Amino acid sequence: MLRAEFLWTADGWRRDVRIDGAGGGGSCARFVLPGMPNLHSHAFQRAMAGLAERRGPGDDSFWSWRETMYAFASRIGPEQLRAIAAQLYVEMLRAGYTHVCEFHYLHNAPDGSPYADPAAMSLAIVEAAREAGIGLTLLPVLYMTGGFDGRPLSERQRRFGLSVESYLRLLEGLAPHRSPTMQAGIALHSLRAVPEAAMQAVLDAPVAREGAIHIHVAEQIGEVQDCLGIRGARPVQWLFEHASVDARWCLVHATHLDDAELRAIAQSGAVAGLCPTTEANLGDGLFPLPDYLDAGGAFGIGSDSHISVSPVEELRWLEYGQRLATHHRNVAARRTGESVGQALWERAWRGGRQAAGLPPMTDVDGDAPIVLDDASPLLAARTEDNAIDGFLFAGNTPLVRDVLVGGKWVVRDFRHHDQDAIAARYRKAVEALAAA
Repeated sequence: MLRAEFLWTADGWRRDVRIDGAGGGGSCARFVLPGMPNLHSHAFQRAMAGLAERRGPGDDSFWSWRETMYAFASRIGPEQLRAIAAQLYVEMLRAGYTHVCEFHYLHNAPDGSPYADPAAMSLAIVEAAREAGIGLTLLPVLYMTGGFDGRPLSERQRRFGLSVESYLRLLEGLAPHRSPTMQAGIALHSLRAVPEAAMQAVLDAPVAREGAIHIHVAEQIGEVQDCLGIRGARPVQWLFEHASVDARWCLVHATHLDDAELRAIAQSGAVAGLCPTTEANLGDGLFPLPDYLDAGGAFGIGSDSHISVSPVEELRWLEYGQRLATHHRNVAARRTGESVGQALWERAWRGGRQAAGLPPMTDVDGDAPIVLDDASPLLAARTEDNAIDGFLFAGNTPLVRDVLVGGKWVVRDFRHHDQDAIAARYRKAVEALAAA
C-alpha cells in the first residue's frame, strides 16, 4: 500500500489517498504522479548516443546522421539488442517513464536475410521490457522502399525490410506474447518507405484492425519537398487524403505543417508524437505547439534516439523551444492562471496513453505511479499548486525516488532492482560492438 499526501490526477490534486497493490510493505509520500508513457523509442540508438557529434565535410543534417546510424545498426544482433534495450528501459523507469512504445525496425540479420526465427529481434525487445519491468507497446515497423520514388532499399537498409506478407506474419506471430503489460500495434515507417498499396493492404488486414498505428511524418523539410514533387501533396495532407486517420494514430514529429494540416490532425483525434531533444539534436525544427493546442490537438512525448532519457527534459524543451520561437513565456499554459508544468504533464500523459493503446484514466489508481523525492531541496516549501512546476523547471537533480509498475516496486530510493546486472551486460555488449 502506498499512501500519498497529494496524488495528482487529471481532475486536480487529491489529498490523503491510499493506492492499493503496492507490494513490499507500506510506504508514504508527499507528491505522487502518474508515470509518463514514452510514445516513441528506437531502443538500439541509445548505445550510439554521442557518437554522431563530429562535424562532417559539409553541412550536417538528419540525412548525414542517418548514415552513422545505419553503420551502427548493422552490427547489432538479438543479444546485443536485448542488453541495450534493458539498460535503456531501466533508465526510463528511473526517470519517470513507466510505459514505452517501441518503434522497432531492426528485423533481419545484417545482410538482410531473415533470422531462423523472424521474430528474434522483436522478442529481444519483449524480453528486455519484461526484465526491466516497464510496460511495452511493441510497434513492428513496415519498411519497404528507400524513397518516395520507390527505389529499392540500400544495402544498409536491407535489415529493416519486410514484404507486406512477411510483416503481417510477424504481427500474427507476436499475438501470443500479448499480456497486461505488453500491448502491440503497427507502425508504418514513413510515407517515403511504404508505398500506397502496401499501406492500404496493412491497414485493411484483420490483424491491424485494433491497436495503435504510428508513422513518422513531415519530420524534415526535404521530406516535404520530395512528397510534393512526387505525390503532389504535402505529407500530412497526402496521408489524410489516403487513410482514415483517427484517434488510433500517432503522427510522430509532424514538425512541418501548414495551417490546414495542423487543423486536420487536431480534429482527427490523432496524437502528435513530439520528441524535442531528438528533434533538436537532428536539426528537425520546432512543432507549432501554440496553434495546435488552441485547435484542441492531443500530443505526447518520446525520447526517440535517446540522446536524453528524461520526460522532464522533453517537456522542458518542448516549452523552451516555443519560448525561443515566440519570445513569450508560459506558452503551453493556454488559460490565465494555468500551471505550465501541470498542463504539460497532463496533456503528455493523456496523449501518451492514447498513443500506446492504453485506456484513458483520470488518475493513477491501477496505473503506474511515480513518487517524487520529499527530501530534495528543489521541492522545499512547494505545495500541490507548484510541485510539478518545480519538478520540471527547477534544475537537473533527479527527483523520481520510487516507481511502481504492475503492483511491483521497480525503483526504490532511486535504484532499479536489477540495475547493476543489467548495466554490466550492457557494457559488455557495447564494448563488443565497438570492437566489431
